[in-house]
Amino acid sequence: MTEHGSGASPVERLQDLLLESTDITDFLDEFTRMLAGSLSTGGDEVWCAVTLLRERKAATVASSSERAEQLDEIQYGFGDGPCLTAAREHRLVHVRDMKLEDRWPGYKEAAARNGIRSVLGVPMELGEEASAGINLYSDQPDKYDDAAIEAIQHEVLLASKALRLAVRLARHREAEADLAAAMRSRTAIDLAVGIVMGQNRCSQEQAVEILKAASSHRNVKLRDLAAELVASVSKGRVETHFDV
Repeated sequence: MTEHGSGASPVERLQDLLLESTDITDFLDEFTRMLAGSLSTGGDEVWCAVTLLRERKAATVASSSERAEQLDEIQYGFGDGPCLTAAREHRLVHVRDMKLEDRWPGYKEAAARNGIRSVLGVPMELGEEASAGINLYSDQPDKYDDAAIEAIQHEVLLASKALRLAVRLARHREAEADLAAAMRSRTAIDLAVGIVMGQNRCSQEQAVEILKAASSHRNVKLRDLAAELVASVSKGRVETHFDV
């Protein structure tokens, strides 16, 4: 991936990520690496991951490193933690020092044993279909001050909007492809009905019934039977001339 200049705005950086990413997973992986890299200063490393909640199941769908995935798995093992809480309740969860934390007692001890001192869970707003959150881990207490948290929230908000747009565009392309396929099927069926009408000197309704009976008898979908019939007569592939 091309390095993004430090002088670029958050919007410009995310636009570059979208343009350079091959798919949504690639975009999220690059985003977590970019976010973790920007926060890993002064020799203090930050690990970043994205948790997706769907049908009450949690999964890491992107991460800055294998270490980030492992840290997510600790929360999944207990079924609770700051990042899961952020994703479920759609609110920011900040743990300044895990050793002083009194929430999630089981997780707290496991995280501390793995060297985690501060955690930040930031919800991603993806609409009604799924809940997700950005998870940021550090082995330093009080890693994130108010200014850093505000900047992180802004980055995550922009990423959420970009992700929703990408999903919407993908769905639009799928719907367009489905419509094109439906029109091709309709064209083939209409042509096949005309062929049967000509061959049997029957009405349109009778031709449709003949095709349906043949489809049922051969256990072949009507659109496939129609395409086969048209191809046998026209010696070519059925084309639709409508723009979609």
